[in-house]
Amino acid sequence: MSDRTEVQVRPGVEADLEALTELYNHYVRETPITFDTVAFTVEERRPWLLSHPEDGPYRLMVAVDAGSQEILGYATSSPHRPKAAYSTSVEVTVYVAAGAGRRGVGTLLYEALFEALAGEDLHRAYAGIALPNEASTRLHERFGFRYIGTYREIGRKFGRYWDVAWYEKEL
Repeated sequence: MSDRTEVQVRPGVEADLEALTELYNHYVRETPITFDTVAFTVEERRPWLLSHPEDGPYRLMVAVDAGSQEILGYATSSPHRPKAAYSTSVEVTVYVAAGAGRRGVGTLLYEALFEALAGEDLHRAYAGIALPNEASTRLHERFGFRYIGTYREIGRKFGRYWDVAWYEKEL
């Protein structure tokens, strides 16, 4: 599936919740990319879905295979920190389904997400990348993120400590 036109990107909806939970749980169980350590049930993941409406600064964009409608990945913008003065900053993330990498899915997701955010009252986007993760680093740099620092050994998963590099983008 090298032709990017075979992928459609749209806002996430309630009907996506089970597939999105399965996609995320792969990263929880198999990788250090997320620091969650216990897989979620669909019901446990529902508040996360509901916190990303179709408008406003906190979005959920979903990539689907145009033929099968299989979810290939998703991207979100979420509050960076809970205090009011941070309201013009968002943390963004993208997850691509196992086996759907190197197809431009992450790029399509970020294009759609940043287009959706263009009219919002936002100043900066931040992304934390658990290291090593060359693909994510390249994706973020392609979208104009710049490296701002690394939290050393901030998370422990799979019996070892992991660093997180932080990147920012002006919106």
